[in-house]
Amino acid sequence: MAHACRNGLIAGAAGTVALNALTYLDMAVRGRGPSSTPEQAAGILAGKTGLDLGEEETAEHRKEGIGPLLGMAAGLGVGVAYGLFRRAVPRLPRPLAVLAVGAAVMVAGNAPMVTLGLTDPREWGTEGWLSDLVPHLGYSLATVAAYEAISR
Repeated sequence: MAHACRNGLIAGAAGTVALNALTYLDMAVRGRGPSSTPEQAAGILAGKTGLDLGEEETAEHRKEGIGPLLGMAAGLGVGVAYGLFRRAVPRLPRPLAVLAVGAAVMVAGNAPMVTLGLTDPREWGTEGWLSDLVPHLGYSLATVAAYEAISR
């Protein structure tokens, strides 16, 4: 089980790099700014847990750091979950694995934002969905490929 977790963690890291690269590429190509929802989530979660982020400017900087860290944790966590899943279901066809991992990472990344009331996928439109789907598909492809490569 340790190998599955380790390999899943490494695969999740590869997927997280792919997701971030595709997101930043989209920002560069379309000239759009970054999403503020991760930082908003960090602020809400800090408030709900009683975590003091400090005074105004310091709190904003901490949210800017915590928000992306939450995304990285989701990416690494989905990678570990995939490693454990692959250990239990070793013969799952790769295309199905890519779809399952893609769905899992979209839920891991978006469900907290929806639950906190920061976004509503029903209001995203085509452009919003593409901005979300493409990086998550990249995560999924990279995670599955990395896991398969290191688990041989």
